[in-house]
Amino acid sequence: QVQLVESGGGLAQPGGSLRLSCATSGFTFSRYSMNWVRQAPGKGLEWVSAIWRDGSDQSYADSVKGRFTISSDHAKSTVYLQMNNLQPEDTAVYYCAKDSQTTGWKGYYGMDYWGKGTLVIVSS
Repeated sequence: QVQLVESGGGLAQPGGSLRLSCATSGFTFSRYSMNWVRQAPGKGLEWVSAIWRDGSDQSYADSVKGRFTISSDHAKSTVYLQMNNLQPEDTAVYYCAKDSQTTGWKGYYGMDYWGKGTLVIVSS
């Protein structure tokens, strides 16, 4: 079965860095785009970043552009999110999610599998 398992969350100071990982299994990793989506306390879901199925293209929300970098390792079927210059407004649960269609991009056709999330807290 499809599994997505996030890790790497924790407490960071403003201006600090964290690297999130999402280990996947149960599907052909190279056939689907992958996304990071976050939910801040008391708020709705916010799409953060996406990487095309072969890793050749990346996209970011304006709120994280220039600070976050998405990448993937096809040998490990893992997607990463490097987060630099973290700010308190980045505090959220971060989810990894798979596009539902092989031609999907940034969840255009929906995201059909999600991990359980990893909590990031940015505070001094």
